[in-house]
Amino acid sequence: MSETDQHGITDILAPGLRVVFCGINPGKSSAHTGFHFAHKGNRFWKTIWQAGFTARQLRPEEEQLLLDTGCGITMLVERPTKEATELSGMELRDGGKALIEKIQRYQPYALAVLGKQAYKQAFRVSKVEWGRQPQTVGETEIWVLPNPSGLNRASQDDLSAAYRELDTALAERGR
Repeated sequence: MSETDQHGITDILAPGLRVVFCGINPGKSSAHTGFHFAHKGNRFWKTIWQAGFTARQLRPEEEQLLLDTGCGITMLVERPTKEATELSGMELRDGGKALIEKIQRYQPYALAVLGKQAYKQAFRVSKVEWGRQPQTVGETEIWVLPNPSGLNRASQDDLSAAYRELDTALAERGR
């Protein structure tokens, strides 16, 4: 039985999306409910709404509606943990390989990896700045955005501004 079978969380993917948001791994709340970013302290849903990706703030149980907005969700590692720091470097590197395969298959316009450290380990890069990265996966741009976890000290305004930068860049390219 795979981790997905155990926690019920599945990728929300379709070909040609504007962006696929890639979380690090499910938290315990997400594993319990079966929905991405389900912990009440997680700011993902509020952030993508404030950034312009959705017309209203969706609830985790409405996650499938993201496809109607051209957005999707996946994760680097399927194993649920209380904190992402519990993951090994090997899990993140293996997750990076699987993520690249998914992105090659679905080819969204952008992949948004949520967290610098996760991106560094999964993609084996030593230095990373926030925003658009020089690397791509095929035609897919890679962006690194702050993780919306309540454990991240970034303010809500800073989170929304970082995500809005991606939304604006995609809109300027007609995507």
